[in-house]
Amino acid sequence: MEVKKIWQGVLSDIELTVSRGVYVAFFSQTELLAIEEGVAKIGCHNPYISTILEERYYSLIKSTLEKLAKKEKISLVFKNLQREQDNEKREDKNFGPLFSDVSGLDQREENIRIVPNSAGLRKDFTFEVFAVSPSNQLAYAAAEAVSRDPGKAYNPFFLWGGVGVGKTHLMQAVGWEALKRNPALKVIYCAGEDFTNEIVEAIRQKKTAGFKSRYRNADILLIDDVQFIAGKETVQEEFFHTFNAIHRGGGQIILTSDRSPSEISKLEDRLRSRFEGGMTADIAPPDFELRTAILLIKSKARGKEIPIEAAKILSANIADTRRLEGTLIKMLALSEMKKVPITTELAMEVLGKAPILELKKVTAEEVVAAVCTYFDLKTKNIKGEKRNRPIALPRQILMYLLRRELNLPYMEIGGILGGRDHTTIMHGEEKVANMIIKSERLRTDVEKIRQKIFG
Repeated sequence: MEVKKIWQGVLSDIELTVSRGVYVAFFSQTELLAIEEGVAKIGCHNPYISTILEERYYSLIKSTLEKLAKKEKISLVFKNLQREQDNEKREDKNFGPLFSDVSGLDQREENIRIVPNSAGLRKDFTFEVFAVSPSNQLAYAAAEAVSRDPGKAYNPFFLWGGVGVGKTHLMQAVGWEALKRNPALKVIYCAGEDFTNEIVEAIRQKKTAGFKSRYRNADILLIDDVQFIAGKETVQEEFFHTFNAIHRGGGQIILTSDRSPSEISKLEDRLRSRFEGGMTADIAPPDFELRTAILLIKSKARGKEIPIEAAKILSANIADTRRLEGTLIKMLALSEMKKVPITTELAMEVLGKAPILELKKVTAEEVVAAVCTYFDLKTKNIKGEKRNRPIALPRQILMYLLRRELNLPYMEIGGILGGRDHTTIMHGEEKVANMIIKSERLRTDVEKIRQKIFG
């Protein structure tokens, strides 16, 4: 039996075993290259997929392959096809005349430079600088598949999640990668609000024909925050026809939103059904490890290397990724201004002095109440003299939150907690700041209390 048929059988069996999302993200883009001397070579289109398959699904693939290939023992080797293709391209460039006509190559590079700018893509929003973790791995794998085969892999591709989880980054990364593969593609990126404004302006100036020509002829249409078109009858009408024109023409449509299609209120049913007709992937808020990775990537992109311990301190104390990046910028600037290296001490200093991003004004008593409610304690106990662990740790978390979230002076916090000395408050705050780096449970507790406080 030839390897192609064997692998089709393996994939059919595995599809019945794993979830649809896992199959689509990790198995559908693989191929069996060969089985030689008891070793099966499996090709994957990117290194991330090969790593996931090897670490999580090795035994499943092995047993299924052995059964269908009718062999007692098979070892698996995962090959990164993307890397091999890149190597082949580099080798091709090394042969031939030293001074050959390179006008075609120059034009290709020029297109890659110019087209994305006119499409509105950010240069730093690429796959290379996108940090991957379990919270976004399905969306990432699907985005890579779309970039390799626009209009065919998943169409439309709908990404949704909260603020700062990387939806726009991943969407634009698809545009960049597709343009690298085919610079002639017409890629258009715009926000849902801008799309709305352009329609209104086109109607006002009687230039609707130009608007239709611009959007309906796109090879790849990227619409950010598509929820903004909901409730606007004329805009939804035009977007419906634009969607249909691009889809029928084989073009790729990628949309992002802060909620799933089923949760967008005032969205026409015909649009909702089209949004749900392709691949829908949600991106969860980044966990501690991903936030740390994001900091390391962002700092490197700015030409700075920061110690991982300093990154851990920031990511353990700040959940919001945009605020996290702002704090990173402040730390880098402070390091440059003071002419000092970036250390854990500098990270702690920035945290203590960074402006607090609050969704609403909060009083100290509200923070006290939130901590007491969360740990099921009475206010008099958390402010009292008892030092047993069920009370001591929540009290120290309260010290930490009053200092970090409300930026209160140590003396004032001491007064709130029954007249404690400022050194006790400093010790409690520092203890939680150090523990939160190592304890996932403590990070979860603190983030849940923050949500109770700020909504």
